[in-house]
Order: sequence, then C-alpha cells, then structure tokens
Amino acid sequence: MKASVKAVTYHLPEGELVNETLTAISPEMTAEKIVSKTGIVTRKIAAPGECASDLACQAAINMFAQGICSPDEIDYILFCSQSPDYLMPTTACLIQQRLGIPRTSGALDMNLGCSGYVYGLGLAKGLVETGQSKKLLMLTGETYSKYIRDNDTNVRTIFGDGAACSLIEAIDDTSEETIGPFIYGTDGLGANNLMVSQRGFRYLAQRNMGEVPAHSPDEDPYMHMNGPEVFLFTLLNVPKAIADLFERTGFGWDDVDLVVFHQANAYMLEHLKNKIRIPDEKFYVSMADIGNTGSSTIPIALARAEQDQRLKQGDRVMLVGFGVGYSWSATFITWQA
Repeated sequence: MKASVKAVTYHLPEGELVNETLTAISPEMTAEKIVSKTGIVTRKIAAPGECASDLACQAAINMFAQGICSPDEIDYILFCSQSPDYLMPTTACLIQQRLGIPRTSGALDMNLGCSGYVYGLGLAKGLVETGQSKKLLMLTGETYSKYIRDNDTNVRTIFGDGAACSLIEAIDDTSEETIGPFIYGTDGLGANNLMVSQRGFRYLAQRNMGEVPAHSPDEDPYMHMNGPEVFLFTLLNVPKAIADLFERTGFGWDDVDLVVFHQANAYMLEHLKNKIRIPDEKFYVSMADIGNTGSSTIPIALARAEQDQRLKQGDRVMLVGFGVGYSWSATFITWQA
C-alpha cells in the first residue's frame, strides 16, 4: 500500500488584525510599508478563549461535513502545534474525544512549527505504509498570536492563527510515490533566534538556580524572533534542500506543477523564488488575508490552490517547510483530491 494525501480542509478564526491597527501603535510603520515587507494586509486572530485544538477540530468538522470521510473511519490522529492546550495531556487525545473518533485509534502530538507539515507527512506515510493506519487525520493548529506582546509590531505584522486538516489514507500500490521522498535538516544552534523560552522548564530551572535573571511577569510568556538571522538561515538552507530533493528524485522544474513553501512572509518568499529560479507560474503564495499561520501555512495554501484552480488531480507539488528550530524539510506529493 502507498500513502496519499486525499483531501485538505482548513479553518480560520473570526478575529482580525489589520495593518491600520499596527500603524496606530507604531506610526513609523505605514500600512503600505507593512504590505511591501510582509505581503500581509490582515491576520486572522483567535479569540482569548480559543485554542489551537478548537481551530483544528473545526477544520476536521469541515472535512466531515463535505462527506470526504467520517469520524468512525479514522484510526490515527497526528496533531502538529507549538501552542497546545496543555503541557499534559497530549492535545491529540482531547481531539479524539471531541471529534468522536474511535477509542481504537492512535493519537500523537508533534511540537514543530514552520517545517511541521512536511515532517507530519513523513510520519503519516510511515504509519500508513507499515500497516499501522489506513485513514489518518493530520491536523495542524497554531495560535501564535497568544505568544506576542501587543507592542511588538515587528512580530505582530507577520503571524496569524489558523488550522488545517489533511486526510492521509492508503491506496493501492502505484509505480510512483504519491508522498516523498523527504529531505530533512536541523540546526539547533539557531534555536535562540525564534523562541518562547520563559514558558519551559529549562528557563524555570535556570532562574531558580540564579543562572538567569527573573524577568518581569508581563515579559515572561512572549516570543522572541531575530528576523535577520532567520532570514539568513532560510537563504542558506532552503536552496540546498531543494537541490538535494531534485538530486534524489532526478526531477527538474519541468516535472513540477506547483511549488508551495511555508508562507513565512512575501519578502522572504520572493528572495527564495528568485535565488532558486523557480518559474513564476509554478510558485503559489496565499497569505495576504491570513498571515503566517506556522505549521498550517502549507496545507491552507494547498486547499486554496485547489480552490483557485491552480492545483488539480495528478499534479506533482513540491512542499518546503523551514523556520523555528532551526528545522527544514522538503518533499513531493502527487495531488489525489
């Protein structure tokens, strides 16, 4: 059996953060400047009591409502998020109960962000092709907005909240892979450049031992991002990952129908497209009205590309995730929806 991506649905919260609100906080940042740097006009923002699992469950309910599959058919749940409901239990277990998925199913959380969707596909492929699962839901959900200080306009210009649901299921063997192969990369030396450090036990232990000063309570929960370093990391590693993927498969750009990168920001994506010389007609960007939704950017873009008739059955799609960790990943899928 082979694993295949059969469908993708998504859900966005109702709240919005528009550029005009950001310019009111930092007048030196005009709405036009924000758009030119990020490609984002507005971001979808979760309500104060709305969590990543709420968004992910609704993305799955959207799939069930379309008749693509039903809860009782699912035998495994993968949930990718860096904003889980709790430290324990596993959020995927809560999702199982909420969606009415059988108690005989497996449920697993993945703590990955920008590269998480491609990593999740690798796990899903392994579970399906080793016979551990026949129909698997891979959910992504992020509420990064809850990690960002209100006055941190540099980060608030970029991130939004959202979730997606992908159905991965077994199909009869074909002559070609429908998911894969995979290129992975990790460089933990870059961890400090995109981090929420004060919510973890490492920080608490260091603070209790006097190794780091105690921060004021209103600073503790928030995200730190060194944008220039993250940008440099991306320009150095993403082109090589793509070259390695082409070398492993023997493909060239003529063999690729669509390219979907992690939707980080328009400035970064444009630099990558030009550096790698990706044909314009093969490059898909969809983030202007939702922002960077972390692990959900790639599946949301896939669903929107199909809605925009940029993606059709049988198309070969290159997926590339990169960011927090540092972590990066690249693969191909053949669109089966």
